[in-house]
Amino acid sequence: MRDAFTKLFARLRKDDEGVTLVEYGIALILAVTIGTTLLSGLAGEIEAQMDAACNQMTADSGATC
Repeated sequence: MRDAFTKLFARLRKDDEGVTLVEYGIALILAVTIGTTLLSGLAGEIEAQMDAACNQMTADSGATC
């Protein structure tokens, strides 16, 4: 398995088009990671706001959410 990776990296170093493909892969991984992190943070904020709204409605009317 290690030999396969070594051969792949050696081939990509020699191939100019491979470098561009690697750069696109790195950019895609960064975009997905940043997007996931931001969406997770946003989901936490939305959940907190929904909990606050539920608590307020429960306090005002005695209904459950």
